[in-house]
Amino acid sequence: MNELFGTLPDGTPVHRWTLERAGVRVRILSYGGIVQSAEVPDRDGRAGNVVLGFADLDGYLAHPEPYFGALVGRYANRIAGGRFTLDGETYVLAPNNPPNSLHGGERGFDKRVWDVEPVAHGVRLSRVSPDGEEGFPGRLEVTATCTLEESGALRIGYEAVADAPTVVNLTNHSYFDLGGSGSAGGHELRIAASRYTPVDADLIPTGVLEEVAGTRFDFRAARKVGAGYDHNFVLDKGVTPAPVEVAELHDPASGRVLTVATTEPGLQLYTADHLGAPFAPGDGIALETQHFPDSPNRPEFPSTVLRPGEVFRSQTVYGFSSR
Repeated sequence: MNELFGTLPDGTPVHRWTLERAGVRVRILSYGGIVQSAEVPDRDGRAGNVVLGFADLDGYLAHPEPYFGALVGRYANRIAGGRFTLDGETYVLAPNNPPNSLHGGERGFDKRVWDVEPVAHGVRLSRVSPDGEEGFPGRLEVTATCTLEESGALRIGYEAVADAPTVVNLTNHSYFDLGGSGSAGGHELRIAASRYTPVDADLIPTGVLEEVAGTRFDFRAARKVGAGYDHNFVLDKGVTPAPVEVAELHDPASGRVLTVATTEPGLQLYTADHLGAPFAPGDGIALETQHFPDSPNRPEFPSTVLRPGEVFRSQTVYGFSSR
């Protein structure tokens, strides 16, 4: 179902698409590719929205920086100093998270209106990011196909091609509150990662891949999440051609379970410690599948370079159940 959701200040209409299957209802906006809501049943069959968001477009326009539910790019996460060098040329980006560039810059993919077309059990979002947009080189054609599987899982498949060498790192930035209660406190998390990337004071990876054993970053066995996380986990599986389950989030109170499967090598755990009104710190937990932060400046990390003739492909599946 497609309906008008609102109008931007410049008069551009924003539409909302509703997907329903297997007792799951997901609403997606053409603005920012935002997952506005995901209604899933608890252990007693009662439906509740498990992602943070707003009831109207004005809410998203008034609170852009937390990236609620958005499709993030052209480069998700941080690039140190707002610059990188590719093939001997240095590209300067907006330092919108001083001194770094974050989630694509001042007006990344999360603040753009996407073209949307229906597909079987879902929608395909597409846009062209022109050469030089937010400082990134090359004309980039991007699609994100969002579908509900027979189980009710939400699959997001990203594809991109470029006419010049560039860097690409795409993700979804939903904050999950599986209880639908306004707080993710008490959620239990498991991540299949034996290492993580420590960061400096500006949240840029140091380049070391640190073992999680004996640290607060060890989520190899499920435990309560707590606060104070905005870190990339090095998934044990690495880059894979098909999605592999890498994380499980569980709310003991409602019984709801979220599983995350991905082709990506990294997972950013963000416990939303900086959320402001109308939300509060810890109200949601973001699990952002990705390549590592600052990869364009770290040749030892898995590459995010996309060259002409290549196709960027990435898939993430969010599974919903209860127990």
